[in-house]
Amino acid sequence: MNRLQLEHIIRAAGDIAGDDDIVILGSTAVLSQFPDFPEKIIRSIEADIYPRNKPDLASVIDGCIGELSPFHNTYGYYAHGVGPETARNLPGGWEKRLIPISNENTRGITGWGVEIHDLILGKYVSSREKDLGFNAQVIALGLVSQERLLERVGCLEVPDAIKDQIRLKIKADFPNSQTPLHPSI
Repeated sequence: MNRLQLEHIIRAAGDIAGDDDIVILGSTAVLSQFPDFPEKIIRSIEADIYPRNKPDLASVIDGCIGELSPFHNTYGYYAHGVGPETARNLPGGWEKRLIPISNENTRGITGWGVEIHDLILGKYVSSREKDLGFNAQVIALGLVSQERLLERVGCLEVPDAIKDQIRLKIKADFPNSQTPLHPSI
């Protein structure tokens, strides 16, 4: 998925839900902070979203522009309507760090993407192979700070043993000294 496609989903989801604020979770959220993020790394044709002020309408969005819908069949990408509980793997305070997308293409509807460090930590908690692969590629691009990731591990709502495992994984994924953050890709 690319940024224009995500903006289309934001616009459509906002219209369907009658909500001007759409939260974006999952790997496509990276497009809010890095509009030119390589599609080959995202490898997703879906955006996990929910209406911020009307989360109960996520299933309506899923039915209208979700997988196998006419929208999906027409455009080749789709929205996956999820609930706020999907964000349970993100570190506390993530809502305050959301990155907005709002422009002519979203027609005034704002998409709120999870900030990159929060996204990466959520993927460490999930620890699926595809999530860890995504994390490795983001780290290789120099888009996250090891220090910031380690600081936020304490804000995860997981057992201490899991936090310790995540800290070790982060340190292993940054084998050299701190990779500098790049302003863009």
